[in-house]
Amino acid sequence: MRLRDCHNFHDFRRMARQRLPGPIFNYIDGGADDEVTYRRNTASFDSCDLIPNVLRGVSDVDMSVTVMGQKLAMPVYCSPTALQRLFHHQGERAVAAAAAKFGTMFGVSSLGTVSLEEARKISSSPQVYQFYFHKDRGLNREMMARAKEAGIEVMMLTVDSITGGNRERDKRTGFAIPFKLNLAGVTQFAVKPGWALNYLTHERFRLPQLDSHVDMGSGVMSISRYFTEMLEPSLSWDDVAEMVEHWGGQFCLKGVMSVEDARHAAEIGCTGIVLSNHGGRQLDGSCTGFDQLAAVVDAVGDRIDVMMDGGVQRGTHVLKALSLGAKAVGLGRYYLFPLAAAGQAGVERAMELMRIEIERDMKLMGCSSVEQLTRQNLRFR
Repeated sequence: MRLRDCHNFHDFRRMARQRLPGPIFNYIDGGADDEVTYRRNTASFDSCDLIPNVLRGVSDVDMSVTVMGQKLAMPVYCSPTALQRLFHHQGERAVAAAAAKFGTMFGVSSLGTVSLEEARKISSSPQVYQFYFHKDRGLNREMMARAKEAGIEVMMLTVDSITGGNRERDKRTGFAIPFKLNLAGVTQFAVKPGWALNYLTHERFRLPQLDSHVDMGSGVMSISRYFTEMLEPSLSWDDVAEMVEHWGGQFCLKGVMSVEDARHAAEIGCTGIVLSNHGGRQLDGSCTGFDQLAAVVDAVGDRIDVMMDGGVQRGTHVLKALSLGAKAVGLGRYYLFPLAAAGQAGVERAMELMRIEIERDMKLMGCSSVEQLTRQNLRFR
Protein backbone atom coordinates (compact mmCIF):
# COMPACT_ATOMS: atom_id res chain seq x y z
CA MET A 1 0.00 0.00 0.00
CA ARG A 2 1.31 3.48 -0.92
CA LEU A 3 0.83 6.75 0.92
CA ARG A 4 -0.94 8.34 -2.05
CA ASP A 5 -3.54 5.57 -1.83
CA CYS A 6 -4.46 6.62 1.73
CA HIS A 7 -7.60 8.77 1.75
CA ASN A 8 -8.89 8.35 5.31
CA PHE A 9 -8.15 7.08 8.81
CA HIS A 10 -8.83 3.47 7.92
CA ASP A 11 -6.37 3.54 5.00
CA PHE A 12 -3.61 4.89 7.27
CA ARG A 13 -4.42 2.24 9.87
CA ARG A 14 -4.11 -0.52 7.25
CA MET A 15 -0.78 0.87 6.01
CA ALA A 16 0.56 1.08 9.57
CA ARG A 17 -0.53 -2.50 10.22
CA GLN A 18 1.42 -3.66 7.16
CA ARG A 19 4.59 -1.95 8.39
CA LEU A 20 4.56 -2.41 12.17
CA PRO A 21 5.29 -5.58 14.16
CA GLY A 22 2.09 -6.82 15.80
CA PRO A 23 2.99 -5.81 19.38
CA ILE A 24 3.63 -2.19 18.39
CA PHE A 25 0.58 -1.93 16.14
CA ASN A 26 -1.59 -3.31 18.95
CA TYR A 27 -0.02 -0.91 21.46
CA ILE A 28 -1.31 2.00 19.32
CA ASP A 29 -4.56 0.33 18.28
CA GLY A 30 -5.66 -1.22 21.55
CA GLY A 31 -7.73 -0.10 24.50
CA ALA A 32 -8.51 -1.32 28.01
CA ASP A 33 -10.48 -4.44 29.02
CA ASP A 34 -13.12 -5.23 26.38
CA GLU A 35 -12.40 -1.98 24.45
CA VAL A 36 -16.04 -0.90 24.75
CA THR A 37 -15.11 2.74 25.42
CA TYR A 38 -12.53 2.68 22.62
CA ARG A 39 -15.23 1.68 20.10
CA ARG A 40 -17.82 4.00 21.62
CA ASN A 41 -15.55 7.04 21.18
CA THR A 42 -16.07 7.07 17.42
CA ALA A 43 -19.62 5.67 17.52
CA SER A 44 -20.74 8.52 19.82
CA PHE A 45 -20.53 10.98 16.94
CA ASP A 46 -23.32 9.03 15.23
CA SER A 47 -25.74 10.00 18.02
CA CYS A 48 -26.54 13.22 16.16
CA ASP A 49 -26.89 14.46 12.59
CA LEU A 50 -25.68 17.67 11.01
CA ILE A 51 -28.35 20.06 9.70
CA PRO A 52 -26.86 22.11 6.85
CA ASN A 53 -28.02 25.54 5.76
CA VAL A 54 -27.87 26.33 2.03
CA LEU A 55 -27.64 29.44 -0.15
CA ARG A 56 -25.43 31.24 2.38
CA GLY A 57 -22.92 32.51 -0.19
CA VAL A 58 -19.98 30.77 1.42
CA SER A 59 -16.94 31.24 -0.81
CA ASP A 60 -14.14 31.50 1.75
CA VAL A 61 -13.89 29.59 5.01
CA ASP A 62 -12.05 30.75 8.13
CA MET A 63 -11.42 27.67 10.26
CA SER A 64 -9.07 29.39 12.72
CA VAL A 65 -9.73 29.25 16.45
CA THR A 66 -8.18 30.66 19.61
CA VAL A 67 -7.80 28.25 22.50
CA MET A 68 -6.01 28.90 25.79
CA GLY A 69 -4.67 32.08 24.27
CA GLN A 70 -3.17 30.26 21.27
CA LYS A 71 -4.23 31.09 17.69
CA LEU A 72 -4.61 27.94 15.58
CA ALA A 73 -5.13 27.95 11.83
CA MET A 74 -7.44 24.95 12.11
CA PRO A 75 -9.63 23.69 14.97
CA VAL A 76 -7.74 20.42 15.51
CA TYR A 77 -4.40 19.83 17.24
CA CYS A 78 -2.02 16.90 17.65
CA SER A 79 -2.51 15.55 21.17
CA PRO A 80 0.68 14.61 23.03
CA THR A 81 1.30 10.86 22.97
CA ALA A 82 4.09 8.68 24.34
CA LEU A 83 6.85 6.67 22.65
CA GLN A 84 6.48 8.12 19.14
CA ARG A 85 9.95 7.11 17.89
CA LEU A 86 8.94 3.52 18.54
CA PHE A 87 6.42 3.86 15.70
CA HIS A 88 8.75 5.69 13.28
CA HIS A 89 12.31 6.93 13.80
CA GLN A 90 11.23 10.56 13.15
CA GLY A 91 8.73 10.46 16.01
CA GLU A 92 7.83 13.84 17.53
CA ARG A 93 10.08 15.59 15.00
CA ALA A 94 7.65 14.64 12.25
CA VAL A 95 4.64 15.77 14.28
CA ALA A 96 6.25 19.10 15.23
CA ALA A 97 7.12 19.81 11.59
CA ALA A 98 3.61 18.93 10.40
CA ALA A 99 2.02 21.11 13.10
CA ALA A 100 4.20 24.01 11.97
CA LYS A 101 3.17 23.50 8.34
CA PHE A 102 -0.53 23.55 9.22
CA GLY A 103 -0.32 26.25 11.89
CA THR A 104 -1.71 24.21 14.73
CA MET A 105 -0.81 23.09 18.23
CA PHE A 106 1.11 19.94 19.08
CA GLY A 107 2.40 18.37 22.25
CA VAL A 108 5.36 16.47 23.68
CA SER A 109 4.73 13.92 26.41
CA SER A 110 6.66 13.28 29.62
CA LEU A 111 7.18 9.91 27.92
CA GLY A 112 8.15 11.60 24.65
CA THR A 113 11.15 10.35 22.67
CA VAL A 114 12.34 13.79 21.52
CA SER A 115 13.19 16.55 23.97
CA LEU A 116 10.95 19.56 24.57
CA GLU A 117 13.82 21.78 23.48
CA GLU A 118 14.43 20.02 20.16
CA ALA A 119 10.71 20.00 19.31
CA ARG A 120 10.57 23.72 20.09
CA LYS A 121 13.36 24.39 17.56
CA ILE A 122 11.48 22.49 14.85
CA SER A 123 8.15 24.26 15.22
CA SER A 124 7.10 27.76 16.17
CA SER A 125 3.50 26.55 16.56
CA PRO A 126 2.03 26.51 20.09
CA GLN A 127 3.56 23.63 22.04
CA VAL A 128 1.97 21.69 24.87
CA TYR A 129 3.86 19.72 27.52
CA GLN A 130 1.84 16.70 28.63
CA PHE A 131 2.82 16.19 32.24
CA TYR A 132 2.48 13.34 34.73
CA PHE A 133 2.49 14.25 38.43
CA HIS A 134 5.30 12.52 40.34
CA LYS A 135 5.58 11.60 44.00
CA ASP A 136 8.79 13.68 44.03
CA ARG A 137 7.48 17.26 44.24
CA GLY A 138 10.98 18.59 43.57
CA LEU A 139 11.05 16.67 40.29
CA ASN A 140 7.70 18.20 39.33
CA ARG A 141 9.03 21.72 39.93
CA GLU A 142 12.24 20.93 38.07
CA MET A 143 10.32 19.65 35.02
CA MET A 144 8.01 22.68 35.01
CA ALA A 145 11.00 25.02 35.15
CA ARG A 146 12.54 23.18 32.21
CA ALA A 147 9.32 23.50 30.22
CA LYS A 148 9.11 27.23 30.98
CA GLU A 149 12.69 27.73 29.84
CA ALA A 150 12.04 25.77 26.64
CA GLY A 151 9.22 28.18 25.72
CA ILE A 152 6.28 25.83 26.23
CA GLU A 153 3.03 27.77 25.97
CA VAL A 154 0.62 25.31 27.62
CA MET A 155 1.07 22.92 30.53
CA MET A 156 -1.27 19.93 30.13
CA LEU A 157 -1.57 17.73 33.21
CA THR A 158 -2.97 14.25 32.58
CA VAL A 159 -5.31 13.40 35.46
CA ASP A 160 -6.83 10.05 34.43
CA SER A 161 -3.65 7.94 34.67
CA ILE A 162 -2.75 7.56 38.33
CA THR A 163 -2.51 3.87 37.43
CA GLY A 164 -2.25 2.17 34.05
CA GLY A 165 -5.28 0.73 32.30
CA ASN A 166 -5.74 -3.00 31.75
CA ARG A 167 -4.45 -3.33 28.18
CA GLU A 168 -4.86 -7.00 27.47
CA ARG A 169 -3.53 -6.85 23.91
CA ASP A 170 -0.14 -5.85 25.35
CA LYS A 171 -0.30 -8.68 27.85
CA ARG A 172 -0.89 -11.22 25.10
CA THR A 173 2.23 -10.14 23.19
CA GLY A 174 4.33 -9.31 26.24
CA PHE A 175 4.78 -5.75 24.98
CA ALA A 176 6.73 -3.63 27.44
CA ILE A 177 9.36 -0.88 27.45
CA PRO A 178 12.15 -2.00 27.58
CA PHE A 179 11.14 -4.92 25.31
CA LYS A 180 10.31 -8.13 27.18
CA LEU A 181 8.33 -9.92 24.50
CA ASN A 182 6.93 -13.41 24.79
CA LEU A 183 7.39 -15.95 22.00
CA ALA A 184 4.27 -14.75 20.15
CA GLY A 185 5.53 -11.16 20.27
CA VAL A 186 9.05 -12.05 19.10
CA THR A 187 7.61 -13.99 16.17
CA GLN A 188 5.58 -10.96 15.07
CA PHE A 189 8.74 -8.82 15.09
CA ALA A 190 10.56 -11.42 12.99
CA VAL A 191 8.07 -11.14 10.13
CA LYS A 192 8.50 -7.32 9.92
CA PRO A 193 12.28 -6.96 9.36
CA GLY A 194 11.86 -3.52 7.76
CA TRP A 195 10.75 -2.00 11.06
CA ALA A 196 13.63 -3.66 12.94
CA LEU A 197 16.19 -2.38 10.41
CA ASN A 198 14.77 1.14 10.71
CA TYR A 199 14.80 0.95 14.52
CA LEU A 200 18.34 -0.39 14.77
CA THR A 201 19.95 1.95 12.23
CA HIS A 202 18.85 5.18 13.92
CA GLU A 203 19.79 6.79 17.21
CA ARG A 204 19.19 4.96 20.45
CA PHE A 205 15.62 4.98 21.75
CA ARG A 206 15.40 7.19 24.83
CA LEU A 207 13.02 9.31 26.90
CA PRO A 208 14.74 12.73 27.07
CA GLN A 209 12.29 14.24 29.57
CA LEU A 210 13.05 11.42 32.01
CA ASP A 211 16.62 10.42 31.11
CA SER A 212 17.85 10.67 34.66
CA HIS A 213 14.88 8.77 36.08
CA VAL A 214 13.94 6.00 33.63
CA ASP A 215 16.85 4.00 32.17
CA MET A 216 15.78 2.39 28.90
CA GLY A 217 19.18 0.86 28.26
CA SER A 218 19.68 -1.25 31.37
CA GLY A 219 16.02 -1.94 32.05
CA VAL A 220 16.38 -0.54 35.57
CA MET A 221 12.98 1.12 35.25
CA SER A 222 10.27 -0.02 32.86
CA ILE A 223 7.35 2.10 31.72
CA SER A 224 4.97 0.01 33.85
CA ARG A 225 7.17 0.49 36.92
CA TYR A 226 7.36 4.21 36.14
CA PHE A 227 3.57 4.42 36.47
CA THR A 228 3.36 2.30 39.61
CA GLU A 229 6.44 3.57 41.46
CA MET A 230 7.07 7.18 40.39
CA LEU A 231 3.62 8.67 39.81
CA GLU A 232 1.52 10.02 42.69
CA PRO A 233 -1.64 7.91 43.04
CA SER A 234 -3.07 10.24 45.70
CA LEU A 235 -2.92 13.30 43.42
CA SER A 236 -5.53 15.77 44.72
CA TRP A 237 -7.14 19.07 43.76
CA ASP A 238 -4.87 20.83 46.28
CA ASP A 239 -1.81 19.44 44.48
CA VAL A 240 -3.13 20.66 41.13
CA ALA A 241 -4.03 24.11 42.51
CA GLU A 242 -0.46 24.48 43.76
CA MET A 243 0.88 23.43 40.37
CA VAL A 244 -1.38 25.89 38.52
CA GLU A 245 -0.14 28.72 40.72
CA HIS A 246 3.49 27.67 40.32
CA TRP A 247 3.21 27.48 36.51
CA GLY A 248 1.55 30.88 36.27
CA GLY A 249 0.39 30.51 32.67
CA GLN A 250 -1.93 28.53 30.41
CA PHE A 251 -2.77 25.35 32.31
CA CYS A 252 -4.97 22.53 31.06
CA LEU A 253 -6.29 19.34 32.67
CA LYS A 254 -6.56 16.34 30.31
CA GLY A 255 -8.88 13.53 31.37
CA VAL A 256 -11.68 15.51 33.03
CA MET A 257 -15.14 14.05 32.37
CA SER A 258 -17.66 15.17 35.00
CA VAL A 259 -19.34 18.55 35.33
CA GLU A 260 -18.23 18.67 38.96
CA ASP A 261 -14.56 18.22 38.02
CA ALA A 262 -14.87 20.80 35.26
CA ARG A 263 -16.16 23.32 37.82
CA HIS A 264 -13.24 22.48 40.14
CA ALA A 265 -10.79 23.06 37.30
CA ALA A 266 -12.26 26.50 36.61
CA GLU A 267 -12.26 27.41 40.29
CA ILE A 268 -8.55 26.70 40.81
CA GLY A 269 -7.52 28.79 37.79
CA CYS A 270 -7.11 26.28 34.97
CA THR A 271 -7.54 27.91 31.56
CA GLY A 272 -8.53 24.75 29.70
CA ILE A 273 -9.80 21.19 30.08
CA VAL A 274 -9.80 18.27 27.68
CA LEU A 275 -12.75 15.90 27.98
CA SER A 276 -10.94 12.62 27.37
CA ASN A 277 -10.97 8.96 28.35
CA HIS A 278 -7.38 8.48 27.16
CA GLY A 279 -8.49 6.94 23.88
CA GLY A 280 -10.36 4.19 25.71
CA ARG A 281 -7.07 3.00 27.25
CA GLN A 282 -7.85 3.56 30.95
CA LEU A 283 -11.34 2.98 32.41
CA ASP A 284 -13.35 0.78 30.08
CA GLY A 285 -17.03 1.60 30.32
CA SER A 286 -16.26 5.29 30.79
CA CYS A 287 -18.38 7.85 28.97
CA THR A 288 -16.99 9.59 25.90
CA GLY A 289 -15.77 13.16 25.61
CA PHE A 290 -18.34 13.92 22.93
CA ASP A 291 -21.24 12.63 25.06
CA GLN A 292 -20.20 14.88 27.98
CA LEU A 293 -19.42 17.94 25.89
CA ALA A 294 -22.77 19.76 25.98
CA ALA A 295 -23.23 19.42 29.76
CA VAL A 296 -19.69 20.59 30.53
CA VAL A 297 -19.82 23.53 28.10
CA ASP A 298 -23.13 24.63 29.64
CA ALA A 299 -21.61 24.48 33.13
CA VAL A 300 -18.21 26.14 32.60
CA GLY A 301 -17.85 27.16 28.96
CA ASP A 302 -17.97 30.85 29.84
CA ARG A 303 -15.05 30.49 32.31
CA ILE A 304 -12.69 27.94 30.77
CA ASP A 305 -11.83 26.64 27.29
CA VAL A 306 -13.35 23.20 26.78
CA MET A 307 -11.76 20.76 24.34
CA MET A 308 -12.35 17.08 23.68
CA ASP A 309 -10.58 14.12 22.13
CA GLY A 310 -11.26 10.46 21.48
CA GLY A 311 -12.32 8.64 18.33
CA VAL A 312 -12.06 11.61 15.94
CA GLN A 313 -11.65 10.27 12.41
CA ARG A 314 -13.48 12.75 10.17
CA GLY A 315 -14.00 16.45 9.57
CA THR A 316 -17.69 15.95 10.32
CA HIS A 317 -16.75 14.66 13.79
CA VAL A 318 -14.85 17.89 14.38
CA LEU A 319 -17.80 20.00 13.19
CA LYS A 320 -20.16 18.20 15.56
CA ALA A 321 -17.84 18.84 18.53
CA LEU A 322 -17.42 22.49 17.61
CA SER A 323 -21.21 22.85 17.25
CA LEU A 324 -21.59 21.65 20.85
CA GLY A 325 -19.14 24.28 22.07
CA ALA A 326 -15.69 22.67 21.95
CA LYS A 327 -12.99 25.28 21.32
CA ALA A 328 -10.75 22.72 19.57
CA VAL A 329 -10.51 18.97 19.05
CA GLY A 330 -7.54 16.71 19.80
CA LEU A 331 -6.27 14.06 17.39
CA GLY A 332 -4.37 10.97 18.53
CA ARG A 333 -4.48 7.76 16.53
CA TYR A 334 -5.56 9.90 13.57
CA TYR A 335 -1.96 11.09 13.19
CA LEU A 336 -0.17 8.17 14.90
CA PHE A 337 -1.09 5.62 12.24
CA PRO A 338 0.17 7.82 9.36
CA LEU A 339 3.28 8.59 11.42
CA ALA A 340 3.93 4.86 11.75
CA ALA A 341 3.16 4.28 8.08
CA ALA A 342 5.27 7.05 6.52
CA GLY A 343 6.82 9.44 9.05
CA GLN A 344 6.48 13.19 8.45
CA ALA A 345 5.01 12.69 4.97
CA GLY A 346 2.27 10.54 6.50
CA VAL A 347 1.38 13.04 9.24
CA GLU A 348 1.30 15.88 6.72
CA ARG A 349 -0.98 13.93 4.39
CA ALA A 350 -3.35 13.11 7.25
CA MET A 351 -3.47 16.74 8.40
CA GLU A 352 -4.02 17.94 4.84
CA LEU A 353 -6.91 15.52 4.39
CA MET A 354 -8.44 16.75 7.67
CA ARG A 355 -8.01 20.39 6.62
CA ILE A 356 -9.69 19.69 3.26
CA GLU A 357 -12.55 17.81 4.95
CA ILE A 358 -13.23 20.55 7.49
CA GLU A 359 -13.18 23.26 4.81
CA ARG A 360 -15.48 21.30 2.49
CA ASP A 361 -17.84 20.32 5.30
CA MET A 362 -18.09 23.91 6.57
CA LYS A 363 -19.03 25.04 3.07
CA LEU A 364 -21.65 22.31 2.85
CA MET A 365 -22.97 23.40 6.26
CA GLY A 366 -23.27 27.00 5.05
CA CYS A 367 -20.71 28.25 7.59
CA SER A 368 -17.88 30.61 6.73
CA SER A 369 -16.37 30.62 10.25
CA VAL A 370 -16.23 28.33 13.25
CA GLU A 371 -18.34 30.78 15.29
CA GLN A 372 -21.31 30.02 13.01
CA LEU A 373 -21.35 26.38 14.11
CA THR A 374 -23.99 26.10 16.85
CA ARG A 375 -26.30 23.49 18.36
CA GLN A 376 -28.94 24.55 15.88
CA ASN A 377 -26.78 22.73 13.33
CA LEU A 378 -27.38 19.43 15.14
CA ARG A 379 -30.27 17.03 15.55
CA PHE A 380 -29.91 14.36 18.22
CA ARG A 381 -31.68 11.07 17.64
